[in-house]
Amino acid sequence: MTPRFGEAMLLEIEVAKPGAADAFWRERDRAWRSEQWAFKVVWFEQTSDVVATVDGAIVAALRTRIAASLAHVEALYVDPAHRRRGIGRALLERCEQIANYYNCHKVSVAVMDQSEALRFYLACGYHVEAVLPQHTFKLDVAMVRKFLL
Repeated sequence: MTPRFGEAMLLEIEVAKPGAADAFWRERDRAWRSEQWAFKVVWFEQTSDVVATVDGAIVAALRTRIAASLAHVEALYVDPAHRRRGIGRALLERCEQIANYYNCHKVSVAVMDQSEALRFYLACGYHVEAVLPQHTFKLDVAMVRKFLL
């Protein structure tokens, strides 16, 4: 890289140690989001975990991220021994209640196209918004969403 304004500069590109860039991202979070998405408002973002327990042990969990009036399911997993009992649907419904509380107008999630997960979300009232061919791990990914308002 060429030094600017006559000053010598030593630029290094490296993989950061875990947590080393956290302060950088915290300080610039709103700026990069505003520039990337041309959304010039104060960003509100939070992650929420919703869990299902049996005898005090977590048997299922859902993690959602809420930002700028949108909710996104990052992960939903039900232990195989507890599936087909409505637990996943109940977690998703609680996630939607949280999203409604924060005035989100939709919840979205990315799943593998033509998968059991896709069929689950469709049965819960979600709709395919787009299919991204060979998007992740060279697999087709369906972006699904449910409008809340």
